[in-house]
Amino acid sequence: MSQRTSALPGGLLALAIGAFGIGLTEFVIMGLLPQVAADFAVSEPVAGWLISGYALSVAVGGVALTAAVTRLRRKHVLLALMVLFVIGNLLSAVAGTYAVMLAGRIVAALCHGAFFGIGAVVAAGLVAPARRAGAIAMMFAGLTTANVLGVPFGTFLGQHFGWRSTFWAITGIGVLALAGLALLVPGRGPATDVPPAGGLRRELRAFTHPQVWFSLLVTVLGFGGMFGAFTYIAYTLTEVSGFATATVPWLLVLFGVGLFVGNLAGGRAADAALSRTLVTVLAVLTMVLVGFALTAGNPALTVGSLLLMGAFGFATVPPLQMRIMKYAHEAPTLASGANIAAFNLGNALGAWIGGLTISAGLGFTAPIWAGAALTLAGLGVLLVAERRARRAVPRRPLATADLVDAAA
Repeated sequence: MSQRTSALPGGLLALAIGAFGIGLTEFVIMGLLPQVAADFAVSEPVAGWLISGYALSVAVGGVALTAAVTRLRRKHVLLALMVLFVIGNLLSAVAGTYAVMLAGRIVAALCHGAFFGIGAVVAAGLVAPARRAGAIAMMFAGLTTANVLGVPFGTFLGQHFGWRSTFWAITGIGVLALAGLALLVPGRGPATDVPPAGGLRRELRAFTHPQVWFSLLVTVLGFGGMFGAFTYIAYTLTEVSGFATATVPWLLVLFGVGLFVGNLAGGRAADAALSRTLVTVLAVLTMVLVGFALTAGNPALTVGSLLLMGAFGFATVPPLQMRIMKYAHEAPTLASGANIAAFNLGNALGAWIGGLTISAGLGFTAPIWAGAALTLAGLGVLLVAERRARRAVPRRPLATADLVDAAA
């Protein structure tokens, strides 16, 4: 048996390190937001644009950059994206003003969606066909690890050595990922060769299906609700629940455990019953957010709510991604990338609405109430979409092999 089928190639580790750094960049800012706001003398809602601005940039880059580089060699694209990531985080680390900090966040975010979309294709091509799903899972394990371990550690680092130290560390991770991609990902072969001509036209056909657009809207609203509640979580934990600032990183570890478990459980449940899983998870997530808003003043109940919010919030991710791929028969790659953009558009929407509620003087539980309303709206859209899907003429189910062949 060849090395290609007997052992996972080193290129997957490089992709996982890149995913770890990107996940850390996106989420670590939440635990550091009070420090950053104080350092630049800006209000909490203004500081929140460091989150929502990042998310909007991901939404743009995930679609626009993926579409723009469809005719380029994939390894070269991944290297360029990681250079962009390093530059953006370096800008954040040395930023002397809020505007420079925001610019660094936007630059770093441009690589996010395209890296995950193209990286998944490369990961699948690095191994034998029977191991492609495991290879993609290994790359995305970097993102999960960033949430479970990287974010709490980054928050701890920032609180003890200044928030800039966290971004210096992320810059170093980006350099390590860049070196790994250059050395370990092959420059030639099915994983990294130039994609076939005419691919973009084929990819765009997927967006003629109404259910693809329904799926994108459900992603924006459903995931945006959870993220809106999470954006100002550091303020909620310290100002409402009464936790000490030093406790926040450990509470984020608990949240990370919840999302890790929820992500796995959501994927398994979606394999068995996609529609029922998504409806159930969004309904329960709405109830969890309402319960969190009502009991945020109780530290013990807040711990339970944080764990459940992570679990049910990220249990939406596999079924949301599977739903859009189910209806994107013609080309799941760009549709999948568009859904990553939709996740981050939801992040921006949730953070923006949460900031508005704080600016209106409604308190630090108001973003949680707003998140519950957004998630409920996402559930409503999903129910309408499922009803229309049942009435529509059945289309050929999209098999896993079709997704792999289209991606590779």
